[in-house]
This record gives sequence, C-alpha cells and structure tokens, in this order.
Amino acid sequence: MGYIPLLMEPNAAERSRWNNDAWTKAWPKREVLTDSVTPVLLEALQLRPGERVLDVGCGGGKATMAACRQVQPGGSAVGADISKALLSLATERASGMSAVGWQQTDMQTDSVPGKPFDVVMSQFGVMFFDEPVNAFANIHSHLHPGGRLGFACWQPLDLNPWFVGPALAPYVAAPPPPAPGKSPTGPFVLGDSDRVRQILTEAGFESIDVDRRSHDVEVAESGLVDDGQLVFMGVAPENMADARHAVVSMMERFRIADDRCRFPLAFQIVTAVRLDIQHH
Repeated sequence: MGYIPLLMEPNAAERSRWNNDAWTKAWPKREVLTDSVTPVLLEALQLRPGERVLDVGCGGGKATMAACRQVQPGGSAVGADISKALLSLATERASGMSAVGWQQTDMQTDSVPGKPFDVVMSQFGVMFFDEPVNAFANIHSHLHPGGRLGFACWQPLDLNPWFVGPALAPYVAAPPPPAPGKSPTGPFVLGDSDRVRQILTEAGFESIDVDRRSHDVEVAESGLVDDGQLVFMGVAPENMADARHAVVSMMERFRIADDRCRFPLAFQIVTAVRLDIQHH
C-alpha cells in the first residue's frame, strides 16, 4: 500500500501520466488537434515585441515557440511542463532559438526562474491541476502587476463528441474519486465558464473574459486514438478487440475518407489580468 502517500503529493497522478514514455512518444500525432487552436490563442494574447512570456503545460513547445516569435525583437519565452520527455522534444524542436527556454516544473506549486513575466499563456495545459485555486494563485504570482493571463481549455464534454472516453468507458476502470481537498483533473474540468471565473477570481485575477469558440479540424483517425493509447488508458488485452470496435463505431460519424476524420472542436479562450498595481 506504499502508493497511497504518493497520491497525496500535488498532481501525483498527472506527474506519472505525463512522464509515461508511451504517451509522450505518441504526442506529436495528438498535436494536430491542438495546433489548430494556437493562432486563436495567440490573437487573444495580443503579444508585443519585448515581452516575456511563460507557457504553462507547454508540451512539445510549438505554441511556446510561436509566442516567442511574436515577441521579437527583444522578447523571450519559457515553456514549463512536468514532462521531461515532452520538454526534450521541445528542446530539440527549438534548436537555434536563443530566446526560448524550458523548465521542468509543476506550476501548481513550483516557481519558475525569471519571474515575474508580462504574459502567462497555456494551450490545454491548465486542466490538470488537482488544486486549481492554488495553482492559479501561483500563476498569478508569476505575473507583473498589470500582466496578462490567456489560456485555451475545452468546452464541456457533450460539445466535444470526438472524445473517446465515453466509448471506452466499459473497458477502462473508472478513475478513483479525488482525495480530500483535491479536485478532479482531466480535459473538460474547466468547461463550465462560471467555475472558471470563480477559480480565477479566488486566485486574484480580474477582468476575466471567457470567449467560447469552435471550429472543425481534419486529422488522421490514428492521431486521436491508436492501440498504444488504448493500452495507456487501461484497456486490458482481453478487451482490446471490443475497445477497438467501439472506437471505430464512434468514429463513423466523423470519417470523411480512409483514416481521415473531421472533428468539431469546442473550446474556450480565457483571458484575465493581474491588476494589483502598486500605488506609490
């Protein structure tokens, strides 16, 4: 029973998940979905030359690098993530970009060198905090007074029918309930706009805006789910054939060609400001 104390650590389950080699090796295929949101997020951030940007849950770093290019000349960006493997991918991709750096850190609890920043951004990286108010309060502390927060998160599950979780539910063990004092984590936990506003308000942010957006994206079906992901999600070998069949059936409504699907993405861009400007 030695694993129980581990679960009381901040984000223990997410630390384990995002440092799983099978998951991170498959990551570039999954990025096709989220890459389509990057221009929308960057437009909302209104980045300016010379600004310093922190990207929370930066993954493979593509959005971090895109932001870094927008703050040139004179600006810089730091990508922070709990996944060593994804940061290795980001570092490789950013070879030759001197104005971008990477930090393995848990933004729920840790401090990133170089704070405060002008902007904190995140592209689908802030739904995995098991203490969200504490996490966003920590993010708040990484901003200059007057600094801006902008992140993309998913709208509720029922507006994102491409998600395979419900189809696989019969073949995967239900996640354990959160420990006392912890909140559920997962892709859709920030889908409720009112809850997002409450969390950010409690964390000290002001001028909170939630912009609900949607668009379609075309992607290879294997970019969304493949056998490796089924194993990772907990499908046992004896259930693999049934799980595959459930996924294929679910994908029928989205298929436009062999292994090509068109998925409707319903997401939201949340912006807020740290307004506690000091008066002299």
